[in-house]
Amino acid sequence: METEFKGKLDGSGLRVAIVAGRFNEFITSRLLGGALDELTKLGVKREDVTVAWTPGAFEMPLIAKTFAQTGKVDVVICLGAVIRGETDHYTHVAQGVARGIAGVSVEYGIPVMFGVLTTDSLEQAINRAGAKSGNKGAETARAAVETVHLVRQVRGDS
Repeated sequence: METEFKGKLDGSGLRVAIVAGRFNEFITSRLLGGALDELTKLGVKREDVTVAWTPGAFEMPLIAKTFAQTGKVDVVICLGAVIRGETDHYTHVAQGVARGIAGVSVEYGIPVMFGVLTTDSLEQAINRAGAKSGNKGAETARAAVETVHLVRQVRGDS
């Protein structure tokens, strides 16, 4: 029979870093609230959560890497909002952030979660930050806890 791994949704004892982009803070603060609420529901203590605000999304990979380098966190959650404008700046920022966050996760072997909205409009961002489409911050926090446990299982950690 094959071996199967499944993450669990128990945040007890987990140390979590959240990197939040201040640009579009109206949206990001809602994502952060959703993430914090979800982490609390899953058993993460508030004193085990550290939040760092970056100027925008593009700076997130560096701060995520800095957290990962410390060895003091089990997971880094990146939250932000990149909303399409009239220029191609959106594309460069969204791609750079996605690549950077993925790269930190692979380099350091800890979950670095992508909770950055990339939307065509402010309305879409609002919908994904707690309105019609749920809260991507809460979803990302839930996936973060599950992924930490999955990584530990695959590694054979206790």
